[in-house]
Amino acid sequence: MTAHAWLILSLLLGSVWLLAKPLGIYIANIMAGRFSFATRIEAIIYRVCGVRATEEMHWSRYALSILLFSLLGSLFVYALQRMQLLLPLNPQQLANVSADSAFNTALSFVSNTNWQGYSGETTMSYLTQMLALTVQNFLSAATGIAVVIALIRGFARHSVASIGNAWADITRATLFILLPLALLLALIFIAQGAIQNFSAYKNVTTLEATTFETPKLDDAGQLQKDAGGNTLTETQTTTSQSLPMGPLASQEAIKMLGTNGGGFFNANSAHPYENPTPFSNFLQMLAIFLIPAALCYTFGHSVGDTRQGWAILAAMTLLFLAFVIPGTYFEQQGNSQLAALGVDQSANALQPGGNMEGKETRFGIAESALFTAVTTAASCGAVNNMHDSLTPLGGLVPLALMQMGEVVFGGVGSGLYGMLIFALLAVFIAGLMIGRTPEYLGKKIEAYDMKMISLAILITPLLALAGTAIAAVATQGKVGVFNPGAHGFSEIFYAFTSAANNNGSAFAGLSANTPFYNVMLGAAMWLGRFAVIVPVLAIAGSLAAKKRLSTNAGTMPTHGPLFVVLLIGTVILVGALNYVPGLALGPIVEHLQFTVR
Repeated sequence: MTAHAWLILSLLLGSVWLLAKPLGIYIANIMAGRFSFATRIEAIIYRVCGVRATEEMHWSRYALSILLFSLLGSLFVYALQRMQLLLPLNPQQLANVSADSAFNTALSFVSNTNWQGYSGETTMSYLTQMLALTVQNFLSAATGIAVVIALIRGFARHSVASIGNAWADITRATLFILLPLALLLALIFIAQGAIQNFSAYKNVTTLEATTFETPKLDDAGQLQKDAGGNTLTETQTTTSQSLPMGPLASQEAIKMLGTNGGGFFNANSAHPYENPTPFSNFLQMLAIFLIPAALCYTFGHSVGDTRQGWAILAAMTLLFLAFVIPGTYFEQQGNSQLAALGVDQSANALQPGGNMEGKETRFGIAESALFTAVTTAASCGAVNNMHDSLTPLGGLVPLALMQMGEVVFGGVGSGLYGMLIFALLAVFIAGLMIGRTPEYLGKKIEAYDMKMISLAILITPLLALAGTAIAAVATQGKVGVFNPGAHGFSEIFYAFTSAANNNGSAFAGLSANTPFYNVMLGAAMWLGRFAVIVPVLAIAGSLAAKKRLSTNAGTMPTHGPLFVVLLIGTVILVGALNYVPGLALGPIVEHLQFTVR
């Protein structure tokens, strides 16, 4: 890694650790209802909506509320896409979205995945972007925060049957955590050059003419062909370009803070309107990690032992370093096939010092590789470079980060509750090794808990691997693959891994906006989100009902280096056992094809 790569990585992680404590304390106090100004604002909303916020819920009722809330959100997003041509704020008069694409998009944004099989600037009206997609960016992130707070209450409480009120938790997370941070970040993005308007697309005169070939038509509008049946073309020159407009900065801010990732434009954070400068690029990476890291401190603060939160954050950071460093290294090595042709990559303007294919020159290799690791370690999915153009082992890094369950910082809320599930599994394994009943924070881990833990951990690998297997053999799945061989398999594998783990990024060489992929990936996204949330809430209810055991000489410490190592080993072991065969068929085989002659 270059000195610049080390510097930007150090600045990012240093900022994350510095901000984790103050924001974590704020989140803990907000979600506990300790601020009077927030309580007064909430009371008005609860009165209008008829919510009894002080009424605590059993875990099953909490889970039902989350599912119902998300289902209604999906129906609303679907309906708005299907009728957007009839609604205002559509200056381009974009058509209604097809049924299968609207289905996929609705499930994608409600599940905090933000997988996009469409091009935003040519598909979604301004109203759809704001009222359907941006609103769900807030609400899906708030749902993740609500679920992890409910799980934290399970650890903090004892001998009770309730884990909080879902409606109060979602309201507090949206109004007092996500909204203020998003407003501040949106203003900074605007200052950096991101656009925020309701204007129609603008035609501008360029500095130089652009020449391109178009099919030649006869007077009847039919294609003209020569004697051999080849279509004739004619050369045209233009000095104008259509520049897209729209209310972008507001969506960009919550897209990052909520680990959503859906781009206003098809190029996502590689677009100069979405990510204008290296400073905005750094802020986007920081925003992705900010709340997931702060929630670790919220956890330690809430259970009365901040060392527990720091231990979780340390495990996340070490796992991240274990992948981002080799990922950057692989990209800086460049394309070995070019080296085999005798190309001096260090002097080659197209690949200065490494693999610049698919990357923005204003970011370069170091910041592109770091962004790739950040967005797939967290379940964000925003991209500032083309993942399909990564080197084989460079592409393995984002795949592996997602396949660990998106727990290396992870999504807003979902990263921490996923890591806590692994923590419970780790103490269970440790308990088996020393012949003691496993305990975590004074709570016994029993048979029912382990069943729910197994469901939460195994559902995403099942969805990713089964979906990939079906798509790799089905005719409808294979027709969307433009790159044959190992790389084509990687594209399918990446798509289902991304959907099942609610990431949303893609290798993008796969033509996935088809009924087959829209339905298959939509189902994977929904189940990957809510088939995990339900057992997590069941564990929260089970823990809250248990008595707290006092610490004794046989209690395993869960805040020191030994536990951090055990937790990291558990995460890697589960991920490796599930996905190594798929990785061997995709990026590893492709790398061998690059290097072995």
